[in-house]
Amino acid sequence: MVTWEDERLGVVGPFPVRSSRWHDVGPVAAELETLVGVPVLVLRLVSVEGGADGQGGHVTYHAAALRRPAVRLADSAAVLAEDALRADWATAAGLRSALGWAEAALRSAGRPVTGPVEQVKTWNLSGLYRVPTADGPAWLKTTPPFGACEAEVIGLFGSADATLVPAVLAADSAARRVLLDHVPGEDCWGVPEDSMLTAVERLVGAQAALAAQGAGRAAGTTLPDRTPKVLAGRLRELLAGEAVRGLSAAELAQVERLADQLPAIVDELAGCGLPETVLHGDFHPGNWRSDGHGTVIVDFSDSCLGHPAFDGLRPRAFLSEQRWARVREIWTAAWAERLPGSDPGRALELAEPLMHVGYAVRYQEFLDNIELSERIYHEGDPAAELREAIRSA
Repeated sequence: MVTWEDERLGVVGPFPVRSSRWHDVGPVAAELETLVGVPVLVLRLVSVEGGADGQGGHVTYHAAALRRPAVRLADSAAVLAEDALRADWATAAGLRSALGWAEAALRSAGRPVTGPVEQVKTWNLSGLYRVPTADGPAWLKTTPPFGACEAEVIGLFGSADATLVPAVLAADSAARRVLLDHVPGEDCWGVPEDSMLTAVERLVGAQAALAAQGAGRAAGTTLPDRTPKVLAGRLRELLAGEAVRGLSAAELAQVERLADQLPAIVDELAGCGLPETVLHGDFHPGNWRSDGHGTVIVDFSDSCLGHPAFDGLRPRAFLSEQRWARVREIWTAAWAERLPGSDPGRALELAEPLMHVGYAVRYQEFLDNIELSERIYHEGDPAAELREAIRSA
């Protein structure tokens, strides 16, 4: 469904695209541009028929043309509804504002834009755009108010290890916009080389340093508190809301029992001797980027204050058992070296149900703060995490 300025032009498609993931809209924009003959940007997902887990099926998007096309588009009676929770970058005006800010910021930084911006991803949690400059690409990322301020978190981790994070070229923290320098290499989905695993030990080093400094708790920081004691209370809140929708009566009873057990688990976890610190919040290999020599961590929008075992456990679901055993070994050895007398291995065991409670809380925050048509990305996720919490407990 294509609009230009305030005018509805019509519909194009259906047509196949290279990526089956709904938020990978770069191929959608590229194909649509070929079909209508003018530059376009995808604003948001409107509806999905079929598909599951964020991919496949027949997806309808709303796209904005940057110039009026010469071709006539097919009529459609479908409605483009307004939604008070719509992300700023999911509107034509909001996206123009973000791109204009990026162009001005890069010009001020001595890296003027040299070509058209390439749209890579858009959904309720972020928009990602590759911006060409004479000194190589920069990346514009837009995030919602309920996400962490990435520039702030990158600054915290960068103060402990500047090579662990991407370079920030400019930031508008109030509008949740950040311009990042390009990080060479590839995201580490399924990468076999052990070189990428340096991210694990280096994250531990940075988190230990930040904990020693009291970073993240200083006045002026905006990080949400998802420490173990706080999460124990948040589980009670989830039990009273829609997060438990879809759980059976038996599962709900198990979650109730887990809520009763959590205070004791929290106390035992504290006894393992690891400090609460700044977390990445989604520390899986897809957010590690490696060129075979060094590894940089990206995507800090889920960062928070919490127990480091939550980040330590996160890679497990994305790795083979053999690779997970290696990651676990690196993580526990790194903490044991920095804190002699601590028990990081036991901390991983105790923290697992709390970690899943934390993700249930986070997914419910997504659902509470995104527009109706985009809830399909996260429906059922809070209940799924609560099932994992009772399984691991």
